[in-house]
Amino acid sequence: MAGIPVHSAVPSITDPQAPIWHPSPNFGPRRDGLKPSLIVLHYTAMNGAQEALDRLCDPVHEVSAHYLIGGDGTLWQMVREEDRAWHAGAGEWHGQNDINSRSIGIELDNTGKHPFSDLQMHQLEQLLRQVMRRWAIRPNGVIGHSDMAPGRKFDPGPRFDWLRLERNALAAPRGCGGSQQNASQARFRTLAQAAGFSADIDDETLLSAVRLRYRPWGAGPLQQADFEPLITQT
Repeated sequence: MAGIPVHSAVPSITDPQAPIWHPSPNFGPRRDGLKPSLIVLHYTAMNGAQEALDRLCDPVHEVSAHYLIGGDGTLWQMVREEDRAWHAGAGEWHGQNDINSRSIGIELDNTGKHPFSDLQMHQLEQLLRQVMRRWAIRPNGVIGHSDMAPGRKFDPGPRFDWLRLERNALAAPRGCGGSQQNASQARFRTLAQAAGFSADIDDETLLSAVRLRYRPWGAGPLQQADFEPLITQT
């Protein structure tokens, strides 16, 4: 691998812990000199890792990701980290768009309707630590596809264990704010935007996106509990 920059992270063929290199033709250069500052998590919503791998490497579909993690913990890499994979699509986070140029995309073999296995989550945690260290990405840079494309995307879905990542400093810790005297929709939108949910969406879609990340069991109109994960104690 001589001559390839360290950040490209093309897997070694001698390291037993390295990902299986399965290159996808669906990538390009990162735009405007951008480097990864985000990691976007997805579920595949397909019938198994092999089907997802085939789709992510098929030029007809024009989609890809940097990594895919199977339900048994198998790890594949399809695009070098220095390159722009086509995984995020339209959306924004903290007012920034072109998420593909700003991020590393990780696909998880899951339909969105069943729990993520411990083997898969352990592999994800190991990978996140490595990618975050290589690119100096902070925990608040680890987001779901639904966070940056609310209403359009719903992955990694309601069964994903965000609390597990938070406990291991691999995602931003949620707030534990007390009761809000001003529990208005306007106040909720202000707090959500400060947390990163900056897309131009209606109130119902915004509430659904925040709940999907923090309390996917939530239902009905805006409640006091919807504010709490967005409020940090000072």
